[in-house]
Amino acid sequence: MDSVMNTLWLGLKEIKSLLSDKVLMAFVVYAFTLSIYSQATGTSSEVNNASIAFADEDGSALSKQLFASFYPPRFQYPVLIRPTDVETAMDKGQFMFVVSIPNRFEQDLRAGRRPEVQLSIDATAMQQAGIGANYISNIVTDRIRTFLSRTEEESEGPINLVVRKMFNSNGVSSWFTSIVAIINQLTLLTVVLTGAAVIREREHGTLEHLLVMPLSAVEIALAKVWANGLVILLATGVSLFVVVKTALKVPFAGSIGLWFLGVVLYLFFATALGVFLGTISRSMAQFALLIILVIVVLQLLSGGSTPVESQPQWLQALTYFLPSRHFVSFSQVIIYRGGGLSAVWRQFLMVSAVGVAFFTYSVVLFRKSIAVSK
Repeated sequence: MDSVMNTLWLGLKEIKSLLSDKVLMAFVVYAFTLSIYSQATGTSSEVNNASIAFADEDGSALSKQLFASFYPPRFQYPVLIRPTDVETAMDKGQFMFVVSIPNRFEQDLRAGRRPEVQLSIDATAMQQAGIGANYISNIVTDRIRTFLSRTEEESEGPINLVVRKMFNSNGVSSWFTSIVAIINQLTLLTVVLTGAAVIREREHGTLEHLLVMPLSAVEIALAKVWANGLVILLATGVSLFVVVKTALKVPFAGSIGLWFLGVVLYLFFATALGVFLGTISRSMAQFALLIILVIVVLQLLSGGSTPVESQPQWLQALTYFLPSRHFVSFSQVIIYRGGGLSAVWRQFLMVSAVGVAFFTYSVVLFRKSIAVSK
């Protein structure tokens, strides 16, 4: 009972110390509000407001229809330029796409001579360029087919391909980027707060005060784990309900309680990682460098930015032991697909196992560090 009370009071001391740090608290608030909103709305995998121009040497009715087929929000209203200005305009970055229609285009098309339409792309924006090229190809092909057949009705093909987008029918990228942003901020802030708490004890000399008290290394470490984990858990809840569900209107298909249970399990690992990095770091500057090396790797290999399946086979086997990969996996299952405990219990078990093992190792290392300080 005494050990529980010691852990409780030490944790309350951690929370009070954290709340007194105005700069750090401002960073936490920003990270779970404005940062997540800007990441969700500021980046997109969809073509939006892309600049496009036409170099029309034909001037026919068909070429004018093609010109009028592009409009917001996917594209800006097209601009008509001279064929001799195409290369100059692309060099200056004035347009992302330029469609060049040759002379006698409509006449050759009607005669069955298959004329060529050139699409020049500024591929410095690789993702937008690739997706936009497919959009333009589909629009041009559909408009030409309609013009030649004189009807909007499609002829029957050998099959009827029905496309159904699951879990995000409109392909809204903010639905995915907002959740990934929460996961990334949760990992970063948990490690930073916990590790900074350990280093702050050492730099301010309060660690020596703790050493003269009847406290064990486990109690000190657990206090930092539950206190900093609680702050991040509350920040995550506010971010989920205020930013994601209310401001961004992202639907939550599964159980919110089940997801928060997974968050608690992951926080146990992340706080243990913070204790470990704070223990092996001798200064805040060294801790910051370690954060860059560790957190970036965890985020890149988690599957939040790119699918795990796109990684090499040997790397996929290594990432199986990263809790961040399982955190992203069960978050996608619960939030997007509405899965229950039967669908995510393996990920929960793996996160718990790695978290307990890493916490045990961190406590042993922290205990040795305290013994050296004595």
